[in-house]
Amino acid sequence: MLRAQGSSGRKPRLYGVRTSWSTVGDGEFFCPDCGGDRNYRRRTGRRRFTLLGVPLVARGSAGPVVECAACRARFAMDVLDHPTTARFSAMLRDAVHTVALAVLAAGGTDSRPVRETAVVTVREAGFDDCTEEQLTELVDALAADTGRYIVDPGPCGAALAIELHEALEPLAPHLAAAGRESIVLGAARIALADGAYSPAEREVLATVGGALQLAPEVTRGLLAAASRTPS
Repeated sequence: MLRAQGSSGRKPRLYGVRTSWSTVGDGEFFCPDCGGDRNYRRRTGRRRFTLLGVPLVARGSAGPVVECAACRARFAMDVLDHPTTARFSAMLRDAVHTVALAVLAAGGTDSRPVRETAVVTVREAGFDDCTEEQLTELVDALAADTGRYIVDPGPCGAALAIELHEALEPLAPHLAAAGRESIVLGAARIALADGAYSPAEREVLATVGGALQLAPEVTRGLLAAASRTPS
């Protein structure tokens, strides 16, 4: 940018490029600068060459960008890929619920300690009104619905494995390793509540670890550590 030296020491602009922004949408997002949920404006811009502050020649478009309504910071559109705090909480709650159902479907619901552990795990994730009866009914419905739970191939069931991936894969990029490992450990505690892992439970837990983008050896280590921890 060329500038002219003034007698006062200031450097007034002779010419440059100015962007005029227009709002084309809005919503709520997680603002990285604010560190919380904020309203945003989706904006596009038009660049113009200016001379002495007067816009003259169009120089193309800018954006689109996401502008925080609170701090005014602008971000690329992929910032909207990060869920809001409310959405993240719902995703985590639903993921833990799905995992608990998968473990129960693999190991059965006959054991009271297993049911009780599953209820505690699901409640801690945010389903405060979860009961043993509700989980048992859902597992029974899952087993009866051949469109969702397919016994073959494998104890986990192809359709159930798909549901685990659908619930966990969108969550995994937004969870630190400790958070992903915590979900696996919670599922392991459910499986261990009535004794050692069954082959079907191990398969479900391996699927959970894979969907959470954990290396197989990491998942195996977590399962071993959980089995050594007193209940």
